[in-house]
Amino acid sequence: MNIASLALSKPSEISRSNNQPEVSPERDAALRKKAAEFESIFITEMLSHAGFDKALSENSGHGGEAFSRMLVESYAEQLSDKGGFGLADQIYRQLKGELS
Repeated sequence: MNIASLALSKPSEISRSNNQPEVSPERDAALRKKAAEFESIFITEMLSHAGFDKALSENSGHGGEAFSRMLVESYAEQLSDKGGFGLADQIYRQLKGELS
């Protein structure tokens, strides 16, 4: 397969040309979900270590500390759902490649 034919090919045709077996749709969806969950947890930890949760709970008492953690988790999920840092895509590709 030459470069010109790759440029005109659809992504699904390129992956099949690498002789990788297809992953079932159910397994594919599960891989994507787990990769997105991992990215969300990773973003939560990054924001927490950066002090975002402490900044949100400043002068708010014990209830504010618990609430700020939930708020950071919610922000992380939203960031991940909107594309995040691309980590979920990389994890998905790695897992799919290992299963193929």
